[in-house]
Amino acid sequence: MQLGIVGLGRMGANIARRLLAAGHSCSVYDVDTEVVRQLADEGAEGATSLEDLVSRLEAPRAVWVMLPAGEPTEQTINALGKLLTAGDIIIDGGNTFFKDDVRRAAALKPKGLHYVDVGTSGGVWGLERGYCLMIGGEKEVVDHLDPIFRALAPGPGKLERTPGREGRDPRAEMGYIHAGPVGAGHFVKMVHNGIEYGLMQAYAEGFDLLKSRASDIVEAETRYELDLADIAEVWRRGSVISSWLLDLTASALAEDPALSGFTGSVADSGEGRWTVEAAIEQEVPLEVLTSALYRRFRSRQEQSYAERLLSAMRYQFGGHRELPAND
Repeated sequence: MQLGIVGLGRMGANIARRLLAAGHSCSVYDVDTEVVRQLADEGAEGATSLEDLVSRLEAPRAVWVMLPAGEPTEQTINALGKLLTAGDIIIDGGNTFFKDDVRRAAALKPKGLHYVDVGTSGGVWGLERGYCLMIGGEKEVVDHLDPIFRALAPGPGKLERTPGREGRDPRAEMGYIHAGPVGAGHFVKMVHNGIEYGLMQAYAEGFDLLKSRASDIVEAETRYELDLADIAEVWRRGSVISSWLLDLTASALAEDPALSGFTGSVADSGEGRWTVEAAIEQEVPLEVLTSALYRRFRSRQEQSYAERLLSAMRYQFGGHRELPAND
């Protein structure tokens, strides 16, 4: 298939590379002309503007927007809405608020334009591992784009098949789902990120407790100098709490057990806040996820080893840099 991609940051560029490797055609655009040139050297068609990008695509066109949520995405989708024609598709693969998806789809519908929202998980590892995709939109449009989603998804890998899945949608086992109508994809991704906050906080607090066992406040006979890198490693292998996040934690601790490269000032992408807001709206108690979000707020005032580990995990899976020290 042919796809236009706008936004060639950490994930957008690798989405293009993964599609090119699968034999798809990509026309790409970014305000950074150097990254456009790099991808053109790798087989993509480099565009000099949104107008140029659209002109390189054959109808019905599909354009994937991979930009920061908020105004950059809003302005780009508005501009594309004026350039594209009836039957074309706009895909938002960023971390957009799901209610904004519903609003945009309604605004584009009178023009005959289709809108698809894709919650995209995979971070800087997506090129190698593939992207877990949570998709919202009209069934016919999502089905039309299936070759794109299938190429981006990780596939079944080496995971054993879940018992009892016979007769269910096989796409979930490939790492992507059609979650429902417009907004459903980003709603599922929003909750995914809220859970991610809670999991990360649990690991961070646990390792902080392990590290603190060597402190002077502990009675001498039960004071332990524990090797956190080895503990993370052994937990990866057969433990009930094993996960990819633990894999990344083990990697960070193996590189630097003291996590001296991190201050522990932990940012939040916005989706954790939206998850808590949705919980309030739906009257669903989210004690762990809410606490994890508030802990990130606190980390910008004072930091502990737990916060440094949170920062290290965010850097490992997403390449996220810490907030400036005075933020």
